[in-house]
Amino acid sequence: MLKIGLTGGIGAGKSEVSRLLAGHGAVIVDSDLIAREVVAPGTEGLRSVVAEFGPGVLQGDGSLDRPALGAVVFADAQKLSALNAIVHPLVRARSAELEAAAAPDAVVVHDVPLLAENGLAPLYDLVVVVDAADEVRLERLTRLRGMAEAEAKARMAAQATREDRLAVADLVIDNSGPLELLAPRVQEVWAQLKARQA
Repeated sequence: MLKIGLTGGIGAGKSEVSRLLAGHGAVIVDSDLIAREVVAPGTEGLRSVVAEFGPGVLQGDGSLDRPALGAVVFADAQKLSALNAIVHPLVRARSAELEAAAAPDAVVVHDVPLLAENGLAPLYDLVVVVDAADEVRLERLTRLRGMAEAEAKARMAAQATREDRLAVADLVIDNSGPLELLAPRVQEVWAQLKARQA
């Protein structure tokens, strides 16, 4: 089994790279999806979040109001740390379960947004960083995701710098250009990953 850590700043295109790698046969362990699972209604994770942040982070149906929670934690580093202390151990446990279920010859790609921030690079055989210039990422967040510029900049500032991410990279996928240039680059990286397994 080859364990890959895949990361990139918000708006860099990490999710698209993850989707393309899955198309080549990678087993994807998506931390963002798991982070949603572990705070779904009825979970211990959601109960802990509400205990920490109050019922104002819930929607009327009892599910987590992610924008409301985001507005709280992305404006306050201590509150973000408190949220991470609840969610990260739950995500790690579920990720380990999914990895254990993969075939022995699998390429398991852990899609981890905060890999650099949390010093997780040593957990993987290789780290792949999806990179794009900050101005490109900001433009994508405002145009494609409809974020206000101030919110996009706050989210970017809450993450590691490009330099910090690139410092932990074994392989870098440049995604500053148009989408059609991404698939061939991901195919090259996939070939490199398979070659490492041989």
